[in-house]
Amino acid sequence: METLSIAATNSSPQVALEPDTGRMRLSGESYPENAFAFYRPIFDWLRRFLREDETGIQLELSLSYLNTGSIKCLMDILDQLDDAHRNGRQVKVTWFYDADNHRALEMAEDFGEDLSLPFDIVPLPESRP
Repeated sequence: METLSIAATNSSPQVALEPDTGRMRLSGESYPENAFAFYRPIFDWLRRFLREDETGIQLELSLSYLNTGSIKCLMDILDQLDDAHRNGRQVKVTWFYDADNHRALEMAEDFGEDLSLPFDIVPLPESRP
């Protein structure tokens, strides 16, 4: 399986999906015009990884803004990971957020609410002027 890397743009996050380590990273802002088209390669990669590999998965998120379509896509990713966790796969999610951004904390808490997998919310150091 190949590593999937997608460079960040003004409206889409940086993506790094590493099959050797089971590490998935998404960071930045996510409001592409067509969220489903942007996230389709990520869905495909994750489905294939879950089917072909036994490695545990660690999803690291550092997303400061998501539009409605991106929220739906991220929920789909988390649902797939939660299903894998319930089926015995080792899965962990860590959501990093800017300590100055209380909305980002609330968003992370909302996402983690209904999941059975380990879900940590970690503040990044406060920014200094």
